[in-house]
Amino acid sequence: MTTWAGRTAAEIAAAVREKKVTPRAVLAEHLARIEALDGRIGAFRKVRAEAALAEADEVADRADLAELPLAGVPVAIKDNLAVRGEATRNGSAATPETPAGEDHVTVARLRAAGAVVVGLTNVPELCVFGTTDGVHGITRNPWDLSRTTGGSSGGSAAAVAAGLVPLALGNDGMGSLRIPAANCGLLGLKPGFGVVPADIGHGDWFGMSENGPLATTVEDARLMFAILAGRDTEEPPGSPSPSSPPGIALSLRSPLLGVTVGRPYADAARRAAELLAGAGLTVRRADPSYPVWLGTTSLAHWTAGTAVDAEGLDPRLLTRRTRVHAAVGRRLVKGVRAGDHRERLRRRLEPFFAEHDVLLTPALARRGPAAARWHERGWLRNLLVNTNYSPLTPPWNLTGWPAMSVPFGTLPSGAPCAVQLVGRPGSERELLAVAGRLEQLNPWRRTAPLD
Repeated sequence: MTTWAGRTAAEIAAAVREKKVTPRAVLAEHLARIEALDGRIGAFRKVRAEAALAEADEVADRADLAELPLAGVPVAIKDNLAVRGEATRNGSAATPETPAGEDHVTVARLRAAGAVVVGLTNVPELCVFGTTDGVHGITRNPWDLSRTTGGSSGGSAAAVAAGLVPLALGNDGMGSLRIPAANCGLLGLKPGFGVVPADIGHGDWFGMSENGPLATTVEDARLMFAILAGRDTEEPPGSPSPSSPPGIALSLRSPLLGVTVGRPYADAARRAAELLAGAGLTVRRADPSYPVWLGTTSLAHWTAGTAVDAEGLDPRLLTRRTRVHAAVGRRLVKGVRAGDHRERLRRRLEPFFAEHDVLLTPALARRGPAAARWHERGWLRNLLVNTNYSPLTPPWNLTGWPAMSVPFGTLPSGAPCAVQLVGRPGSERELLAVAGRLEQLNPWRRTAPLD
């Protein structure tokens, strides 16, 4: 008997298109796995079991079934994107329970491609922090239930890493796809500005937030990215040819002053660089010229974006860390809107990417913190924990350039380790191609050993 839970999206879709299995049968297996495991993980805020089964039957009856790239594939949606008929709670008690009248455009594109929406995944309140916990519970890392999955797309990452769904939709405003992907051994791609429709919150955190895929394989990540971007899923993957491999710069330097990168993550990036060089790619050590004001600029945009998203919400219903974060940001909104720091950062870093095609860095500086009720702890403590373990992601939201987290090896504890790939605008497929090389050179386990 074939087991579909734990299989890739590409494998499931091919089998459904060929009528080797029905969408209902595929979904039923995943719902059973959710029932068995999610009580320990906390990936989902809402599982749409009955509605999803009806949607699976609708997919089976579609006249274009044989052409659907995600035929019958169960997907999870981050709970800050609208799903028709469901409330979008954004991890908060302050948000309304009013059901959405229409799907977010990215959700609509996934459904049009044949995907079945299983449910909405947990997020930290207003998707602010890099630990996923709050009024809807604590989301735990399937690889180590004592640790956070990261955030803010933490529930989406946990769902994929546990094999509850093969694909999940998340978004990234300061690392919110890449951080949980790195913690959970997944691929997390933040597209460049304008490549995938955003429309997240009230202004996409000044245009820094992007929607993107969480997947277990490069093939699945490439497939989902193409659908989200409205591109032809059959176009060539864009792997670099042996005659003109991309030039890769390895940097182990933290972009933020005073924050260092732990040895296991630095060692993983070195080893990835060695494997790519051995495969014929040009790799050399080079550090981007990060400005000293990068940390304060990141903090200003992070808090100001939260302040805008919190407008109109009852502050008494917000958690402690969110209230303080938004209060700090309210003083900075005007300056962020009028400032030119993002453009200055782009101009400063453009010469580096004129010389190098891809930047390779560690994905994190150290392991994610404990899975705990961080939303009940002080703002400064949350700020320091988040900054110290994930300093490498924010620059690329400020520039609006594509970046992705790629699994690479394991930490001494046995938990997944990861590296980050960054490229110039329009280089998403090039990043996926380099990730594909790493997948071939150093295969990773696709899901956590929970059974």
